[in-house]
Amino acid sequence: MRKEPFITGLYYHVYNRGVDKRDIFSSLNDLRRFVLSIKKFNSIEPVGSLHEALLYKNRNLGVQPPNLAKRLVSIVCYCLNPNHFHFILKQEVDGGISEFIKRLSGGYTTYFNISHDRSGALFQGRFKSCRINSDEYFLKIFPYVNVNYLVHDIPDSKKHLISASDKEYNNMNFDLVSKNEAQNLLEFYGGLEEFKKECMVVVDFTREERGKNKLLLE
Repeated sequence: MRKEPFITGLYYHVYNRGVDKRDIFSSLNDLRRFVLSIKKFNSIEPVGSLHEALLYKNRNLGVQPPNLAKRLVSIVCYCLNPNHFHFILKQEVDGGISEFIKRLSGGYTTYFNISHDRSGALFQGRFKSCRINSDEYFLKIFPYVNVNYLVHDIPDSKKHLISASDKEYNNMNFDLVSKNEAQNLLEFYGGLEEFKKECMVVVDFTREERGKNKLLLE
């Protein structure tokens, strides 16, 4: 049991990495499967296997199974890196965050192990989480997660294995991100351009803290 249970209606930074710092995405197929899993497992109703959900969709010409409208969580920002992931989540129902991450991690691990002929854990133990409960943390963590891949020096050979919410915000086309939550966030920052500027300020501050070169030109 966690020392502090997740509280419905509040926001949390949730993250985890591959066991022994290994990559959790080895190909675009892996990344696409993880993204699809995020969509399918974010429901208050049991989904069963992702394979079964996809069969239902194909047989019913894209019609979704009934009672899947209510989400476990709302996603505000995310970043999927080759060897770890970050989410900013708002819990929508009691137990929603734990159930969502359990389904996502378990379902994806099963897929990954079968696809790559391996066994055992893929992620480094229980996922980590922090409640966003101060102004200082709020101002840093949303920009940090939105463009987290820029904080790291990810090699060019792996940059195609990145997916982050900044693309959704930049295009104003929300898929994984909750549209309502995105609108609230942009309203707080005074619009998209101001949010983008703040993202780069946080990235450079974080990189400087870690002894890395800044990305912004002076």
